[in-house]
Amino acid sequence: MRLDKWLWAARFYKTRSLAAEEVGKGRVQVNGQPAKAAKELRAGDLLDLRQAQIARTVRVLGLSAIRGPAPQAQALYEETPESLAARAKAAEQQRLAPEPAASITEGRPTKQDRRRLADWDRWSASID
Repeated sequence: MRLDKWLWAARFYKTRSLAAEEVGKGRVQVNGQPAKAAKELRAGDLLDLRQAQIARTVRVLGLSAIRGPAPQAQALYEETPESLAARAKAAEQQRLAPEPAASITEGRPTKQDRRRLADWDRWSASID
């Protein structure tokens, strides 16, 4: 079975063309080797892939040419324990890391700040 078809059927990518594009960019490796979208996949192969910033290592357990429901798709592969631990660690670091934009105190005012500035002492002229 083609690699891009399997990645689509296993629900790693939303469309087959996205799966083929990611394989073409070199973000998917089969058994440690760079692969093409038409690479023949077999049960037992080890895939290294990236979805956005998430790196995963999975072992192919089954093949399916159709995209079924999520539980059926999850039965097609098994994620390695090292990959699960690395994803959990990355999620924890992302949760604990402060948002860089929150530390910015100066610079261009936000829309809310501009509204506050516009309402500040709008009628400065006084009768006194």
